[in-house]
Amino acid sequence: MIRNVLGSVLALIGAAAAVLSPFRDWYDGRLGRHYRIDELFTGITAGRPGALGSILLAFLFAALLTVVGVVLRSRPLVVFAGVVVLGSTVLWMVRQGQSTGSLTVAGDGSGLGRGVAEAAAGGALLLVGAAVMSGRRSARGTHDRPYAAPGSESPDTWPPTQEPGPSVQTSTLPEPEPEPYTGPDPAAHRPAPGPGHAAAPEDRDTAPYPVAPGTGRGKGPDESPRESPGEGPDEPGEDRPPRR
Repeated sequence: MIRNVLGSVLALIGAAAAVLSPFRDWYDGRLGRHYRIDELFTGITAGRPGALGSILLAFLFAALLTVVGVVLRSRPLVVFAGVVVLGSTVLWMVRQGQSTGSLTVAGDGSGLGRGVAEAAAGGALLLVGAAVMSGRRSARGTHDRPYAAPGSESPDTWPPTQEPGPSVQTSTLPEPEPEPYTGPDPAAHRPAPGPGHAAAPEDRDTAPYPVAPGTGRGKGPDESPRESPGEGPDEPGEDRPPRR
């Protein structure tokens, strides 16, 4: 903000000096507005044009560019205005030197006058003001820009991990979740029973139904009670009296 204000002030001062310079003496008491603008390219003549046909027109155009550049905080416009002022002044000096054979500076007012110095100083102030200005920032601020992922030289910053210490994960994909059980499989390390070995108690199949209280291990809920040794099915060939 301060740079824009300071640069704008310098640019406006330079534009004002450039506009006032054609009303000063430029060479041998001749005012700057007495030189035609086309004489900067064709050569100096003795004619005296109007105000809008003289060098003043170029300086007014530069002042207009300066005002627009200050309002828009555009550094290129202010730089272009300074180039117009300095370019017009240098071209005039070249054509004037060709017309008179040399350019002199004298204390009695002959030779180069005060107007040339003001025009050159105004163009320089325009360039300095453009250099001091910070310019107009883009509509999208730097805080709205997404942060770029760091490279492989700092793997502990992307992606974020919950584990202490530097991370070796450099992929943008999320880290895989651990399995709920990470211990070894007990069946993989237990030797298989041989032909003459019985299975371990923990390897036997459990009962398909819950065992009722008071029953033995070999008697299930669906098994009928064992018959006494004297009671068995009727054997063939024996006649037993019918039961009453």
